[in-house]
Amino acid sequence: MTPSVSKAGVLDRGIASLRGIGPAKAELLAKELQIFSLGDLVYSYPFRYVDRTQFYRIIDLLPDQGNVQIRGKLVTLMTKGENRKKRLVGRLRDESGAALELVWFRGVNYLDRTFKIGEEYVVYGTVQEFNGKLNITHPEMELAARAVAEEAATFEPVYASTEKLNKRGLDTRGRRKLIRSVIDQLQPADLPDMLPEYLREELRLISHYDAVRSIHLPASQAELDAAVRRLKFEELFLLQLRLLQLKVSREAQVAGYAFGQIGTHFNRFYQEFLPFSLTGAQKRVLREIRQDLGRGIQMNRLLQGDVGSGKTMVGLMSMLMALDNGFQACMMAPTEILAYQHYESIREYLNGMDLRVAFLSGNVKGKARRQILEDLAAGEIDILLGTHALIEPPVVFKNLGLAIIDEQHRFGVKQRAKLWKKNSPYPPHVLVMTATPIPRTLAMTAYGDLDVSVIDELPPGRTPIKTVHFTEHRRERVFGRIREEIAKGRQAYVVYPLIEENETLDLLALEAAYDEMLVRFPRPDYQISVVHGKMKPADKDFEMARFKNGETQIMMATTVIEVGVNVPNATIMVIVHTERFGLSQLHQLRGRVGRGAEESFCILLSSVKLSKEGRQRINTMVATTDGFKIAEADLKLRGPGMIDGTQQSGVLQMRIADLAQDGRILSVARDKAKDILADDPKLEKPPHRRLGAHLERNLKAIRGWSLIS
Repeated sequence: MTPSVSKAGVLDRGIASLRGIGPAKAELLAKELQIFSLGDLVYSYPFRYVDRTQFYRIIDLLPDQGNVQIRGKLVTLMTKGENRKKRLVGRLRDESGAALELVWFRGVNYLDRTFKIGEEYVVYGTVQEFNGKLNITHPEMELAARAVAEEAATFEPVYASTEKLNKRGLDTRGRRKLIRSVIDQLQPADLPDMLPEYLREELRLISHYDAVRSIHLPASQAELDAAVRRLKFEELFLLQLRLLQLKVSREAQVAGYAFGQIGTHFNRFYQEFLPFSLTGAQKRVLREIRQDLGRGIQMNRLLQGDVGSGKTMVGLMSMLMALDNGFQACMMAPTEILAYQHYESIREYLNGMDLRVAFLSGNVKGKARRQILEDLAAGEIDILLGTHALIEPPVVFKNLGLAIIDEQHRFGVKQRAKLWKKNSPYPPHVLVMTATPIPRTLAMTAYGDLDVSVIDELPPGRTPIKTVHFTEHRRERVFGRIREEIAKGRQAYVVYPLIEENETLDLLALEAAYDEMLVRFPRPDYQISVVHGKMKPADKDFEMARFKNGETQIMMATTVIEVGVNVPNATIMVIVHTERFGLSQLHQLRGRVGRGAEESFCILLSSVKLSKEGRQRINTMVATTDGFKIAEADLKLRGPGMIDGTQQSGVLQMRIADLAQDGRILSVARDKAKDILADDPKLEKPPHRRLGAHLERNLKAIRGWSLIS
């Protein structure tokens, strides 16, 4: 939400009103960054800051160090490779005597002409390791003399940019000049404060005007911290206020079907077909869902459960409640292979129950598709499983009573809103399932207007996954362990990290690793599947299906298998360069094994040199398989701080707050929002009128996704 500004104020002016911004540049800013007005420009905050006084020595760098600033001389620069593998490679040497490789895949010819061997540069970027060498891909480069002359400020803001913007002088440096020129024109009246004065005083928050100035032009770390704290609180407070209003409004206005009975389908399945005893947590969650379904108000519930906790069974039994009351049910998954996996398992569970279960995806075509659509509209299909094809216009249910969304963070806002509208006169009840571990307190605030259920107990009898850590010099032992498992008839995953925002380098790394694997696991004794993000979905599904069917013994992949196939025969997972993964991601990957009766292993293969945080992440993974403990540790390790411009998926896009990191601020914001609404539900009292007016103006920003997110 863009905070409101005074009518016809400075911030309402078009971006083309700025000196130096003609029609072409204005169009580019609108297209690339959705910046149309001066307000849009001012509210596009920096995503990080460079402390120009802080330099690292190359000799001290570590593979997972993150963003660093170094100063040194460019000693070599050459173009390598051809076509899509063409890249510019330079070497920077600093006073420590060590050298660092710099790599560019875009703008190779232009950069080759721009950079000069022998010149001293200030370089900023993310350190990573490739083929045993440290490098920075697409670093920010600036002549050292120019950096010293032009940057007097200690904290230099860095703004999100694109190659097109950089070429037109609208890079970070250009945007800083534009923003400064706007801020110099602003008065406090142009940035009115929506927070009541008593709340600002209680929480010791600076004014909105001061915060916006300081977020772009901080004079000190303390000033920057105060601005960040104010703007994060404001953003989260406004979000929570609106979510709480919507929850009350929805419960008052959005009627739903009342499922009055638990009947034949549920009881017969529970007594005759349930293949195992439910855990206490599953029973508790089913009671919560049953209570929701009987209220006559649309259910919007988030079901959170660790990998293997039995969410699918809870979802199935919830669908049987819908069937018992004369309704249809559906479950939507983000990928075809995952949706079909649900279809197979649910069809197997219900075998013998005389219920019709169908599957629909974009690949179901012709006569088969027409028949499913006809039967669905006629009410002859009880349960429909599928992908986003379920929400396309041709799909019409006779009476959809319950919609389940699996792994909701992989669906866009508009997709979920379409599903919500699939019924008349009432919307279907909605159950959102996720295996992504989120601390309970954070889940309850992040999903503001949803009720939250947690399956915090794993079924008994599961063999725990044994997690071990090896460093690179024990690589041969790791491959030997894979051979041992394959000799027993088992299968293995070998996972490689994505190199952020660089699919080309990612692919090169995977190709090099594949060549190495072919030497260690030669044909015809071994067959290897390869899956990566640049593959077409059909090719990806084909390779995953080959692995699932046992035609290949090894699945080499990037993190695209984080949510994917269920292969009970896969008993070993090797995660290469473990230090590059986040804790939550590591836990999700580990959940791909340990799905059968055999003992399973997860091997974390890392560099020898690890940062303190990298070692803590690995130690946590070795110590526990509890997703919620891992989520808590992840939150503590990352802590509060400036976001890296990452966009939250499945929730309102944040300008500065990060729901994964700002749990404390979010909790305070929610509590204060509750207090204000308890005292003044319609925000009509004088201290709250500006707040109420702002929320009404920005209602559309939230209404669409909050119905089902």
